[in-house]
Order: sequence, then structure tokens, then C-alpha cells
Amino acid sequence: MAVPQAAQDAVLQASQPMPEGSVTVEGYDFNKGIDYHALLQSFRRTGFQATNFGMAVEEVQRMLAKRAEPLPEPESSETEGETSSAEAAVLAEHRPKNNCTIFLGFTSNMISSGVRDTLRYLVQHKLVDVVVTTAGGIEEDFIRCLAPTYLGDFSLKGATLREKGINRIGNLLVPNHNYCLFEDWIMPILDAMVEEQKTQGVLWTPSKMIARLGKEINNPESVFYWAWKNDIPVYSPALTDGSIGDMLYFHSYKNPGLVLDIVSDIREVNSKAVIAKNTGMVILGGGLVKHHICNANLMRNGADFAVFINTAQEFDGSDSGARPDEAISWGKIKKQATPVKVYGEASFLFPLLVAETFARVDVKADSS
Repeated sequence: MAVPQAAQDAVLQASQPMPEGSVTVEGYDFNKGIDYHALLQSFRRTGFQATNFGMAVEEVQRMLAKRAEPLPEPESSETEGETSSAEAAVLAEHRPKNNCTIFLGFTSNMISSGVRDTLRYLVQHKLVDVVVTTAGGIEEDFIRCLAPTYLGDFSLKGATLREKGINRIGNLLVPNHNYCLFEDWIMPILDAMVEEQKTQGVLWTPSKMIARLGKEINNPESVFYWAWKNDIPVYSPALTDGSIGDMLYFHSYKNPGLVLDIVSDIREVNSKAVIAKNTGMVILGGGLVKHHICNANLMRNGADFAVFINTAQEFDGSDSGARPDEAISWGKIKKQATPVKVYGEASFLFPLLVAETFARVDVKADSS
């Protein structure tokens, strides 16, 4: 009996030839031994999010290659007096240090976790130019200089932990005593800031406060110690949304008067993007840090390079879940750019990304 022709035609439909240069799927062959660099390189042809990871590696490599190029000579308008005095002031204050200004953004859980050490490495070795994070991303860095965070379990009961004075961040545990130590450390600094505001006319901004805290902690384990030391600006537009906010609240009763100017900071971070010759964005997580960096790059009609790593989805219309293509529609990423989003959890993806990109550039620089 013959196979029904309709079924045969449906199952055995003829294929058109694949376009020339199409990439075939392959994985890593462990018969070749254990070579972690080769393993990570193989991800590009593995498929699914492994391929997205490989594309993210290539995107970061492109932004680092652009960053390594010499800064072009100033345009004639910058040297012939065609700019306004206001424009000239911005140019003088925010002139880029390299040919691609890299914005690094991360949510607070990255600092709570061991990814903090990866972030510190990038700032310590001046591999990024601008940092944006949340209040928790600031305070947890300093708190970990004062006392450790511990591994726990996602399933630990909140009520039991509350009775013991232990706070849970996913499967991490932070004794509440750590925050008491933080209060003891930060209050005298806030007192000094109020005094300098009154006697010296210091206009404090969140970024100036973060730099001051980085100086005061004086600990090379701190991300923001190195940001202060290397003059890398750190912006946190919602600095009151965390333990720092609690401390500022308490301090407003004990020694009122401290003022933080957020307008100066938005001018600064936007100007960093506007004046940059090229920009790259590396953003871990979503929410405030993702939008703040993207919106700064809107001021220059889009970033040239972008890598997002997060687990958020776009079906709810959230900015956190939005794919890079949505940012292109807003002018936050350039139309000709090749941005990449990796759907995954950054605590294991980001160190691998750094190992294949920033760390390799840094090793080459050291060896040369």
C-alpha cells in the first residue's frame, strides 16, 4: 500500500539550500582535554543562551577594541571657539579619557554575592569608566568591609530568621549586627559632611557622597574604594532606597541639615554620555540601573555597544525585561549597533564573561 501522498509531501518537504557561510552547531569535545578558554569559545556555536553568551563576548570585545583606539583629535569646533561657554565648560569637565566610555551597571545582589570581587577587579584596573548601581549596591560593599556575609539556603524560613536577627538575600545571610556596625561607621562621616556643608559650602551629591565613603573605608577589598582612588564616578540616583536611606533618616533627627543634590548628578552622568566619542553599556539586572544608563545614552542618540544580562521577560512591558531592540526604538542604542541580551543569572555568567573579555585585555596590557 502506498504512503498517502499528502502525508509524504508534508513530512518530506524539500529544503532550500542554507545561505553561504551559515554556522553549524557544534559543542566542546572533551576528548581534547580540559581547556576552559576553548570551552567558553565553543559556546558561540552551541545554541540557545550559550550562543547569546558567545555573542556577548564578541560585543564586549568590540567595545574594548574601540576603547583601545587612540582618542581622535578634537573637532575644529572645540578648538576654534565655535562652542558656547556652557558647552566648553562641559567639554572641559567631562572630556573622555579614552575612545569608548564604558558604563557598568549592576543591582545590589551582585555586591552581596561573590560577584563583588569581579566588579572590584574591573574598577581596580580602570577597565570601566562610569558605574551606576542602587543604594544596596553601595552600602553592601562597605558593610562587607566591616563584617562577612554568609551562605545560607533559599528555603530558610523568614519568621525563624527574623527571630534570630538574620536577614536573607536569596541564599545569602546577613546578620543584622552588620547593619549596626554600618551605622556606627557612617554616622561620624555624615556629621563631617554636614559640617563641611555649613562651613565650606560643599554641595553634596550622591556621587560625591559615595566617593567620600570610598575614601573613608580605606579598604582595598571595596569596589568603591577603588572607584574613589581611580576617579571613576559612581552614580546612585535612588541612594536613599536602602540602609543608607535608613542612616540618613536617623541622622536627620540627630544632626539635621544634610542636603544631597540629585540634579547635579543627572547632569554629570548625562554629560559623560554626550561628550563620549563612543559608549558601551554592560548592565547586570534591570530596574533603575538599566534605565538610568540607557537614558543617559539617549542624550547622544544611543550607545554604540550594549550587553544586558538578566532573567526578566518582556511580556509584562517592564523596562527590566525589554530586549535591546526596544531601547533602539527610544534612541538609547544606535540603530546600527549589535547589542546582545543574555537570558540568565549573572552570578555565574558575568565572571565567565569577564574571563573571556576584560581580564584577557588586562593580562595582555600587563604582559606588554
